[in-house]
Amino acid sequence: MKRFPPSLSAKLETRKQNNALRQLSLSSKMFDFSSNDYLGLSKSETVFKETHQYLIDNNFIQNGATGSRLLSGNHKLYQETEDFIANFHQSETALIFNSGYDANVGFFGSVPQKGDLILYDELCHASIRDGIQLSNAKAYKFNHNDFEDLEKLILRNPDTIIYIVTESVFSMDGDCPNLEELVSLSDKHHSYLVVDEAHALGVFGSKGEGFVQMLGLQDHVFARIMTFGKGLGCHGAAILGSVDLKDYLVNFARSFIYTTGLSPHAVATILIAYQHLETDSDSILKLRENIVHFNQEKNMMSLKPLFVRSKSAIQSAIIPGNEKVKTIANQLQEKGFDVKAILSPTVPEGQERLRLCLHSYNSPEEIAEVLRLLSTFVFMARG
Repeated sequence: MKRFPPSLSAKLETRKQNNALRQLSLSSKMFDFSSNDYLGLSKSETVFKETHQYLIDNNFIQNGATGSRLLSGNHKLYQETEDFIANFHQSETALIFNSGYDANVGFFGSVPQKGDLILYDELCHASIRDGIQLSNAKAYKFNHNDFEDLEKLILRNPDTIIYIVTESVFSMDGDCPNLEELVSLSDKHHSYLVVDEAHALGVFGSKGEGFVQMLGLQDHVFARIMTFGKGLGCHGAAILGSVDLKDYLVNFARSFIYTTGLSPHAVATILIAYQHLETDSDSILKLRENIVHFNQEKNMMSLKPLFVRSKSAIQSAIIPGNEKVKTIANQLQEKGFDVKAILSPTVPEGQERLRLCLHSYNSPEEIAEVLRLLSTFVFMARG
């Protein structure tokens, strides 16, 4: 086997020295406070069986897509699912991508043009940033949820096509922007607003439609990116927007054009999961109760100053230092609670954290106990 390049070995060694080396681990039997499976749909036996039955009933006895959707990989199940998604989200159209990463890279790598301007929240996800790097447009970040800073950037660039980019729930902090204010600003300056709803699908809205729809702002947003690997419990993503936007992406989004499509089974799972959102609100209500309960318990235990303010399923406790936050995460795991440490450089140095994800299936007792243990371990670390 060829010798590994020394420059790459040095980078790995630096990660080890900084206590920041990422490693793969197997799933555990601990109480789940780490996954993005907010409604438990990834584990749903009902969704699993209904997906299988749907494929049998519709004679989709096929394991793979066989090619890109522009060659041999398209099938009527795609059309049925995209129509359902578009109707569910009150959008003209929906276009399915293989993942949220593919959707963001495809959109930002193709839609903004040379001479255009992308203004994005400084805490936007890596997939958005990677897509922006592929674009020929200029791009500047604005301070997190700071729309005064955003408007200053807009005013410096008159007569320019501007794309404003944010997330409805930020993946590391779990907080939400003031979307009504942002829509007003976008409309005022005739900008194109793009909202990534990865962590809002299944969490916000009467049927889990997302934060934009919960506020009734869908007609003011140029594009919404809905990712299915979180609240929907499956795989893939969709970009919601106009017919023209869908036609454009089919013709110019490289991550759509040059990849094998999803298998019929993957697409059917998306459809069945969406149908469950349409008809079953119990899990969504239970999740919201758990979010309220978590915040109440957090306040009772005087842990509020430790946490980023959030009303979403993502609750982040800031514990600076890779070694310190990893130690507390390991202590919680030893007690049976699957809580993950988020280390720098994933987050800025000094912003290392425990990221606790809440689910419809977490019990009130589990929530109270994980917070009690967290309080104990943080106190011990300070002492």
